[in-house]
Amino acid sequence: MAVNRKKLGALLCALLATAVVVSAATASHTSTPGVTKKQITIGGTFPYTGPAALYKTIPAAEQAYYAYVNKHGGVFHRKINDITLDATHTMFSLRHAEERFDVLHVHSPFSALAAAVETDVPTVHTLHGSFSQEMKRLYGLVADRAWFVAISEAQRRFDQDLRYGGVVYNGIDIDRYPLVEDKQDYLLFLGRAAPEKGWLRAVEAAKLAGARLISAVKIAHPTEEEEWEQRVKPALPEGAEVLGEITHEAKADLVANARAVLFPIDWDEPFGLVMTEAMACGTPVIATPRGSVPEVIADGETGFIVSVENYPQEAAERLGRLSEISPAACRDRVDRLFDKQAMVEGYERVFEKSLTKR
Repeated sequence: MAVNRKKLGALLCALLATAVVVSAATASHTSTPGVTKKQITIGGTFPYTGPAALYKTIPAAEQAYYAYVNKHGGVFHRKINDITLDATHTMFSLRHAEERFDVLHVHSPFSALAAAVETDVPTVHTLHGSFSQEMKRLYGLVADRAWFVAISEAQRRFDQDLRYGGVVYNGIDIDRYPLVEDKQDYLLFLGRAAPEKGWLRAVEAAKLAGARLISAVKIAHPTEEEEWEQRVKPALPEGAEVLGEITHEAKADLVANARAVLFPIDWDEPFGLVMTEAMACGTPVIATPRGSVPEVIADGETGFIVSVENYPQEAAERLGRLSEISPAACRDRVDRLFDKQAMVEGYERVFEKSLTKR
């Protein structure tokens, strides 16, 4: 099966950056006997926000549906994971699935996964979240009926009873991240204001190092608002800058010019695109050894890994060693392991396995 890699890569990157609806990437099949259908489907949640050129590959009837979804985007954004919309989306997307698709690539674990495994089409499911007890129970019911993709070895270790098609790291379009070697004099924290993301630890590290900190954060959930109001806000030093959610262009500029990105998580994050986005720009990352961090960062080469407990002190010390990190080495690691091409090749292997080992 030969996949149009350019389209598949763009769709996957769009899905990781936004909320992409089930959409189609054309493919031609040259190596799988008896396979004649012409599409692979990639599933997510609404609305479709991918490139216009890819939108045109979707059949006209489905374009009308996505146009309606986009027209009412404000409503749908507030109702992502709404059970009625989730079920409606699934039933529409999987209509006549056996006639339309060779492989179903599902990114939503709820009705889409339940319905997909009931078709006669091989189903690939990418695991994007953590393994809570509820999710382990859900996945256990379809453990041998879908091909699962972990986004890190660390994530896979949390449930080894699933039928895995492989581990495929999340990829980025490296061309959208400029390599900057002459950095400006600030540190960057980027992410949600949730306690497990460690914003307060980043603030304390910057204070100990006497460094200016810029934070671009999402503060929406009640726990995020509480963390901001009760813990982070009172601790901010003079000169600290706090931004809300920003555009990709603004983010890329901030990441590229920062001396370092602080990533002081205290949870088993399955991947963490912030790390690869930073390294693509030649910016070192100072992180904790939780989740996928040891797989993503080469300690002492593309950043530093320090303890959760003593993050402020250890991160402040490592900031004095940033001259040891080569921006070119940071970008090279992303180019080899975390670029969209590596992601596409990984999913090609999973798709082939799902077709040949049914």
